[in-house]
Amino acid sequence: MANLSHPSEFVLLGFSSFGKLQVLLYGPLLMLYLLAFVGNTVIIVMVIANTHLHTPMYFFLGNFSLLEILVTMTAVPKMLSDLLTSHKVISFNGCMVQFYFYFSLGSTSFLILSDMALDRFMAICHPLRYGTLMSWAVCVRLAGVAWAAPFLAMVPTVLSRAYLNYCHNNIINHFFCDNAPLLQLSCSDTRLLEFWDFVMALAFVLSSFLVTLISYGYIVTTVLRIPSASGRHKAFSMCGSHLTLVFIGYSSTIFLYVRPGKAHSVEVNKTVALVTSVLTPFLNPFILTFRNETVKAVLQGQMQRLKGLHKGL
Repeated sequence: MANLSHPSEFVLLGFSSFGKLQVLLYGPLLMLYLLAFVGNTVIIVMVIANTHLHTPMYFFLGNFSLLEILVTMTAVPKMLSDLLTSHKVISFNGCMVQFYFYFSLGSTSFLILSDMALDRFMAICHPLRYGTLMSWAVCVRLAGVAWAAPFLAMVPTVLSRAYLNYCHNNIINHFFCDNAPLLQLSCSDTRLLEFWDFVMALAFVLSSFLVTLISYGYIVTTVLRIPSASGRHKAFSMCGSHLTLVFIGYSSTIFLYVRPGKAHSVEVNKTVALVTSVLTPFLNPFILTFRNETVKAVLQGQMQRLKGLHKGL
């Protein structure tokens, strides 16, 4: 790893195995990407503009929607453009930048999910002290740590990739610069890097997942003690959308990255990564609106207001 030996660019195979049929993927994937962008943007604007949503829960939700937009922007536009061209290349520096932002933003999204779980834990298990425990100062600190920690921790990770010896070839069997395909191109000893990657996954993915599980363990115990059925239903409905996001996000990411070693099935990883990069960000706004009564009420109010303005004109 002492010598800088790397190609000037990488070839991204993407979905070349589909041959000319890969062009047929462009329309559906572009539509999903645009809908994901619009849907998450609507959530952000709604949280900022509506005073009823100026609470810690929706503050974290707005952060999560912003992260969904940014994560998809790091990989999906390049993937879409490659579907229409036979020259599927990315510069070495561009690959390192994509790697850095994709994994930094992805790690931040999991920490924000754990912040959302902590917020629900405080709201349901400590309602009388909720205003003090989850003050705006506390929320800003939690979000700040969630954003800063992965971006700092990923610096040595991306630098280690920049100084690997890539002597096998420059062909990445993926639609973006993912970790396992990059390591497979290297002829350097990557065992220490693989261990570091596993530690990073434990630090950001499994630790936040553990915080979420513990928080919801206490939440379930507290909710079951509520005497009225309506009270229990209201408490669980507050957490429904978040739990759905947790299940979708963690299940795919743990499958992809919380495994030591680089001998993964690239084709399977590519398919799961496509789901997490395009389909999940598309589904999240619908999950947040369909399963969250407050968001639905705000959207319905805005729609009625727009109809009133239209009739007035």
